[in-house]
Amino acid sequence: MQYAQANGARIPVLGLGTWELRGRACAAAVEEAVRLGYRHVDTAEMYGNEEAVGEGLRASGIARDEVFVTTKVWPDNLAPKDLERAAKHSLSRLRLQYLDLLLIHWPNPRIPLAGTMAALCRMQETGVARHVGISNFTVPLMAEAMRLATVPLVTNQFEWHPWLDQSQLVAACRRHGLAVTAYSPLGRGRAARDATLARIAARVGKTGGQVCLRFLLQQGAIVIPRTARRARLRENMEVFDFELGVEDIEDIRGLGRRGGRMVDWTGAPDWD
Repeated sequence: MQYAQANGARIPVLGLGTWELRGRACAAAVEEAVRLGYRHVDTAEMYGNEEAVGEGLRASGIARDEVFVTTKVWPDNLAPKDLERAAKHSLSRLRLQYLDLLLIHWPNPRIPLAGTMAALCRMQETGVARHVGISNFTVPLMAEAMRLATVPLVTNQFEWHPWLDQSQLVAACRRHGLAVTAYSPLGRGRAARDATLARIAARVGKTGGQVCLRFLLQQGAIVIPRTARRARLRENMEVFDFELGVEDIEDIRGLGRRGGRMVDWTGAPDWD
């Protein structure tokens, strides 16, 4: 496993996303992923699966300090006392002594960010989380969060894949010293159907999905693809033994569009 370093955090660059995984299937996927070598698991309050994620971690038999566990607070719970309560409830559901990373899942314009950031930083100061960060924050919202934070933020997690041009947001993360965590890195299955990725994959002896993940990894991203299938878990792990050339990277970048977003909803911010 390879790692990203950001403001004191050492984060495995490949993680298991668990959105939409539930119950025994979720626990089994987490257990299998960890046994295959995954060392990063991403969940959230909203996913409704923190108990199952914790069950899978325990079943794997791996030592707690070897797995990086991320969870996120839903925007309805961003008032200071609500955030603290939600974070502690997540910790209880996971049955862990601490979180490796606690994120604000989405910004909430109805709740002042100053109070939210103060409460988030307290979660690190009091030992609930070793590190804190943000998710789905735009360039201006990220700058405001950085200004308000009293402890170092380590990442901004947002949608990023070849069909969505996120160059502006990625560059802003770099300026602030934040790691970039890419969710939906396979474009919700589009990687398996894309002709450009298929052409490159045939040349390097990999799949379109592996080429897609490698594209993001070579740009410094942390990727958290979701799957419950053992074969796909293994496939996603096999992305560290090849590199894409400059022309490959440019061809894949050419797929990106400002309007290529796949994750959007009425509560989302005004995107960059």
